[in-house]
Amino acid sequence: MNDAVLINQLLVKHKSNFHPVVDFDVSCEKYITLDFTANNKTLTTDVLENTSVFCDYIDDKLAKENAKFGIGGYMEHRTVYARSKHFDSTTGEPRRLHLGVDVWGKALSKIYAFMDAKVHSFAFNDNFGDYGATIVLEHSLENITFYSLYGHLSLQNLDGLYKGMAIKKGTQFCDFGVPAENGYWPPHLHFQLMMDMEGKEGDYPGVVKLSEKELWLKKIPDANLVLQFS
Repeated sequence: MNDAVLINQLLVKHKSNFHPVVDFDVSCEKYITLDFTANNKTLTTDVLENTSVFCDYIDDKLAKENAKFGIGGYMEHRTVYARSKHFDSTTGEPRRLHLGVDVWGKALSKIYAFMDAKVHSFAFNDNFGDYGATIVLEHSLENITFYSLYGHLSLQNLDGLYKGMAIKKGTQFCDFGVPAENGYWPPHLHFQLMMDMEGKEGDYPGVVKLSEKELWLKKIPDANLVLQFS
């Protein structure tokens, strides 16, 4: 059994104890699934090349369905990353496979710690298409250590943080950033789980090569198990 499978099983076992990552009332609020693969023919080059138009595209999708959030992305092969050279490669295959789960919504939507944690690291990854403001938390579940990454945040969320800082379950510690602070994306949270930070600080791959999918399935647990939208 690989590590990601073990964590997936532990997440299922403990899911009733997790605090919601975002504010969402299933009794009266709605979410939709957003598709960023080649199957989505409405996601044209004109939309992707203009951040403002892309923001309007997401807002319109949510408004038409009266949805608070748009969800999706775990191990999804996305054409959307063609909008940024950050995901290209000089050696051939570009990065297009998304490892986390995205929650698309309004800027400044609040984000909470789903369980007790401590700050592992944080950074402002300020490239077009990158994470922008990013926080990584460290967790322990049944003595197994794993990590959660929160990308595309407000830059002010990094103020006052320090390595090892305790973050209690249910604490609102960050929020959805605006495009100028979140890598120039429509407001959303990239939420991802990792087994090992591999020496990285405030950053970890969130988009990788499709040909390496089986490798990453062994390293990246399913963040849907924490978010629990479906």
